[in-house]
Amino acid sequence: MRSTAPAVPTPLPAIEVAPTPRRGLPAVVIVADGPAYGPGRDRLDDAALTGFEPTGKTGEVRRIGRDWIAGVGAGTVKDWRSAGAALVRAADEHEVGKYQVLLPEDVTAEQAAAFALGLALGGYKFKVTGDTPAARTKSVLLVTSAQVVVDEVADAVAESVTLAAATALTRDLANTPSNVKDPAWLAGTAARLAAGVTGLTAEVRDEAWLAEQGFGGVLAVGGGSSRPPRFLELTWRPRGSSKAPHIVFVGKGITFDTGGISVKPADGMHLMRTDMAGGAAVIAALLAVAALKLPLRVTGLVPCAENHVSGSAYRPGDVVRHYGGKTTEVANTDAEGRMVLADAMTWAVRKHSPDVLVDVATLTGAMKISLGLRTGGLFATTDELAAQLITAGEQVGEAHWRMPLLADHADSVRSEIADVKQAPGGPGAIAAALFLREFSGNLPWAHLDIAGPARSEATYDEVVPGASGFAARTLVRFAQNSAFAARSARGEVAI
Repeated sequence: MRSTAPAVPTPLPAIEVAPTPRRGLPAVVIVADGPAYGPGRDRLDDAALTGFEPTGKTGEVRRIGRDWIAGVGAGTVKDWRSAGAALVRAADEHEVGKYQVLLPEDVTAEQAAAFALGLALGGYKFKVTGDTPAARTKSVLLVTSAQVVVDEVADAVAESVTLAAATALTRDLANTPSNVKDPAWLAGTAARLAAGVTGLTAEVRDEAWLAEQGFGGVLAVGGGSSRPPRFLELTWRPRGSSKAPHIVFVGKGITFDTGGISVKPADGMHLMRTDMAGGAAVIAALLAVAALKLPLRVTGLVPCAENHVSGSAYRPGDVVRHYGGKTTEVANTDAEGRMVLADAMTWAVRKHSPDVLVDVATLTGAMKISLGLRTGGLFATTDELAAQLITAGEQVGEAHWRMPLLADHADSVRSEIADVKQAPGGPGAIAAALFLREFSGNLPWAHLDIAGPARSEATYDEVVPGASGFAARTLVRFAQNSAFAARSARGEVAI
């Protein structure tokens, strides 16, 4: 039977860097606040400019005859990213498949990279349709000036395109409808994408293996579905990395969430196809880490399950034994994400003994209320780890806000009938984080609750409606920064 979803991954525009313009291609002239024109003002059709004077504000895009103008405002990195996204959306609307952008003489590599990220992601679309897809941007040439080091810009743009691909893949996986995306599909798609990538391996474990190992949380959550759970393990081990730091990322892979017996309201339930956005971010991050050939060890763990309602579904009041033996009293079957993460985190601690453990999940509605829809919540056991993740997010255009692991609520996760209680009440996102901390093995650990920014109903910056791909870039940049810090500590690079 033909799949009812587009192929994964979605193709992105090819973005190149060159020192000279290419004849025959429409040109985009950059305009900053003022307006202040970059190279190419003389190319613009004066007659077409009659009655319209550009302001240069961020995201201002206008077709001027055959060519275009694009506003970058004050020229911050965010301005450039937003401008790239606005440009590609406008070009797609006019079905202009190929064009070149004449960058200002003083453009920085960081600005060019941000612009490329916007170009790559701003026109993203995921639609299941029988119609012929609308024409989209196929390629963009970024033209630097003689005063810019071309190689430096090209390297920054290439890295940015890799980060954009990670974001787009995260969107693809999260947007795929759940009649296609069951646990086997999610884990199998990740394994397919990893196949043939030197240094990257994938293992997919089935329900028999999960039962043999005692992954009680994953089995309980997946027990109500006719589509059994899976456990995905992605491993990046480049040559010569045996003594390098080891990071483990764990991502929630709930391929659809009805809430189980504690069933969700019908309104909004259709969005639960994106409830595995954390797992998708981990999958995409591992592929990007491999593409960048980072000199450190990274493992990605994604427990995949569908939380459904049936006679075999787990119940409020059940006691579940996790991998490793710790027991959990179930209070609410809709708090399923923490159940599967508990198994995977314990597996990470016992089997991998990493230097750092980071989990990512669309975990709590409470976090959406606390921080809104554009900022992720961050919990961490050390100030250093929290700062590193926040910095990584800032560097790639993703906002995280540190939340407290309140000591006054730590005892709330204790259970009278089991070791811990899954949903003890109180401040929901904090209680969930405190529960997960019980399975972190006293390692440096961080929890990213991305329930708010993982989905969007609006277009802004490089984000479009649907799954946003949030957190994938943060994970990759965190790994990049960790690799750089480790090499600096060994004296392999100049600080």
